Amino acid sequence: MSNSRDTFSENEIINKILSLLTSEGLMNSNIIGNIEQLTKENIRMMHSPQRKETIGKESSKLIPNLNKLLKFFAAGNEITPTKIEARIVPVNNSQTALLFRLATLLWSVPVSKGFGRRMRFLIIDSNNDKLIGIFALGDPVFNLTARDSLIGWNSDDRKARLVNVMDAYVVGAVPPYNMLLGGKLVASLIGSQEVVDYYLKKYEGKRGIISNQVKDHALALITVTSALGRSSIYNRLKIPGIVNLIKIGQTKGYGHFQISNELFDAMRELLIIKGHSYALGYQYGSGPNWKWRVIRQALKYSGVSIDVLKHGIAREIYAMPIATNWKEYLQGSDDFCLVSRPSVKDISEACLNRWVVPRAERLPNYAEWTHQNTIDLFNSILSINGNIN
Repeated sequence: MSNSRDTFSENEIINKILSLLTSEGLMNSNIIGNIEQLTKENIRMMHSPQRKETIGKESSKLIPNLNKLLKFFAAGNEITPTKIEARIVPVNNSQTALLFRLATLLWSVPVSKGFGRRMRFLIIDSNNDKLIGIFALGDPVFNLTARDSLIGWNSDDRKARLVNVMDAYVVGAVPPYNMLLGGKLVASLIGSQEVVDYYLKKYEGKRGIISNQVKDHALALITVTSALGRSSIYNRLKIPGIVNLIKIGQTKGYGHFQISNELFDAMRELLIIKGHSYALGYQYGSGPNWKWRVIRQALKYSGVSIDVLKHGIAREIYAMPIATNWKEYLQGSDDFCLVSRPSVKDISEACLNRWVVPRAERLPNYAEWTHQNTIDLFNSILSINGNIN
């Protein structure tokens, strides 16, 4: 963070915020309407400045490790669809962390690092030890109308039992598994018994940072939100007795992804000058949605409407029940969370039969994907030439 508070006055910081809002195109009143007016390419373009910023930060650590990391990406001829055997690998060391971070660069919408509780996973094909995809669970946002309406929460209920909900903030498959509807396989695996067991091992009996209390960390529900409007991965993600993803609504089209780091730093600087507690509240335990609250308060001080945060991307919101009595437990009418989920093996087999193998038979072009295609893809993303062998 800069030392601008030592040299700039409150008015100068506000003028800087207004200038950056204007230069970044956020002061224009041409608010994009609803999702029907936005193509996925439009949305990708809106995210491109943030994505470029993210890639710039990651490249210095990833480029020196590319050759060894790319060995985990399959060529099409290394995949036998009928023999795909998914296994979940928690991200728990430097190599798995680097592979996870490299895979996230394939997403056209930059992937958040998550906040609070966080669990990241690689999905590996045991048949060839190649990466199928990734997913990550983190603390859910505090205010989510669609989720709270589904459960039947009031504000007190939510405060007491939000700990029993997690949010899947990144989900997807990498090439060439994505050509085989591997994204549906990865999304289905977030509800596996192995994930529940890993969650309980990591969090059960832990004292909450905010409440300073030991809470029942039973996992009852997982939410997930589409990145590009309507989701082909999450739509109709249902296999009886295996997975049931429920569409529960959509976001209202507000967000802060379009706020650059430079602009956010200026906003936070303004809050420091004003002596506002949000300015230094970036540690976990200071409450949810810290960045959002900093931005809102800075806009208020600057005399700017919150409508500058309306990007118009109405993302679909889904929920995956984990407990059989998820609603009763989250409402507080049941004291115990009843969880019995299918295994990774059972989910993987069901997804192969339902989606992966039929897709491979209809569209066998996945087999044409080569290691050179992967090299070229990452060369393009990282804007490098000749650095990957």
